[in-house]
Amino acid sequence: QVQLVESGGGLVQAGDSLRLSCAASGSIFRSMGWYRQAPGKQRELVATISSSGYTNYADSVKGRFTISRDNAKNTVSLQMNSLKPEDTAVYYCQTTSMWARDYWGQGTQVTVSS
Repeated sequence: QVQLVESGGGLVQAGDSLRLSCAASGSIFRSMGWYRQAPGKQRELVATISSSGYTNYADSVKGRFTISRDNAKNTVSLQMNSLKPEDTAVYYCQTTSMWARDYWGQGTQVTVSS
């Protein structure tokens, strides 16, 4: 059974930093990443990282967010710097297993006040 456990959300001020972490278990994961959904908006990609370390970022977070993973521990982290009010959203950990099945975490709230 695949489980994703997220941590690290919270309320911060604009310009602050936060680090999100996600621990995955129950499978072998090809890709890991983070998505977010703001109120009234569709869920969108934030960043992904492959098992070999290839990264992909949304244009809106390039230069501010950094994704990393520990393959031995099956964890993925998102370091978010220079946060903006428009980064406010529920952030979801997402993984794709070696058998091409997607899994999602329960989500963690990130709120950035101006």
